[in-house]
Amino acid sequence: MSVADDAVGQYLAHIGVERGLRANTVAAYRRDLSRYLQFLADRGITDLAEVTPVEISEYVRHLGTQLRTSSVARQVTSVRNLHAFALGEGVTTTNPAQDIAPPAVGKRLPKALTVDEVLAVLGVPDRADPIGLRDAALLELLYGTGARVSEITALDVDEVTTTLADPETGLRLVGKGGKERMVPLGGFAREAVDAYLVRSRPGLATKGDGGGALLLNRLGRRLSRSSAHAIVAECARRAGVTKEVSPHSLRHSYATHLLEGGADVRVVQELLGHASVATTQIYTLVTIDQLREVYQGAHPRAR
Repeated sequence: MSVADDAVGQYLAHIGVERGLRANTVAAYRRDLSRYLQFLADRGITDLAEVTPVEISEYVRHLGTQLRTSSVARQVTSVRNLHAFALGEGVTTTNPAQDIAPPAVGKRLPKALTVDEVLAVLGVPDRADPIGLRDAALLELLYGTGARVSEITALDVDEVTTTLADPETGLRLVGKGGKERMVPLGGFAREAVDAYLVRSRPGLATKGDGGGALLLNRLGRRLSRSSAHAIVAECARRAGVTKEVSPHSLRHSYATHLLEGGADVRVVQELLGHASVATTQIYTLVTIDQLREVYQGAHPRAR
């Protein structure tokens, strides 16, 4: 193992254990930094102390020939964080990446579904069928809470039954960095989850060892994020929605529909679990764009 490999291992342990980042986040950092170490090794560099701003700049240009701007920005941030850690731990005496800024990433408007499109998707699962009941519970939870797919698939039965027992009790979600938040659970989601727990999950649980997992697959194991993505996409296809639809699309739609209904952006920030309100404000661009479209189509002096 090279000196650079060892430094990366220390950094990954630091963010995973000391900072408590989720396993998925740590895995993403590991992929980013493995690419970086390979780039350095190809140039005969095996120690972070040997890296200069020249190599960092070359790496950014190299990434730009292979990846989208958003991916380059993420990779550069990973490299900057690694070198800052190495300097702080005394592994190196300088930080060659400190003046290298990630490329600017333009704000992309989230792809929200209309309310009618969401209702069409939610109406696809056959609620007389055990798998359909599970799919309905998944969809209602995603749209009814605005949660990330990883937050929903990580739910256990005991967490949800506590919420179902009291209409005033919110649902506890564990988001990025292990941060917890409580979100309201509406009547439609409650009914869908309750029906799934009573009429579907007991049968699925006999087919495998899903432990306390709320959502189970056909083999009785915890439903994976990839399976949840496939379920949402298939329901959207069957609903006749021509947009590309994912669990994150339902999260986008949740936020957009709240803002269109008059919700305060800071309340939506709390519901989504965004660390910064600036992230949530991207959704206001969607509603403003829609308002502009209506204005231009309806006002006699808009043209």
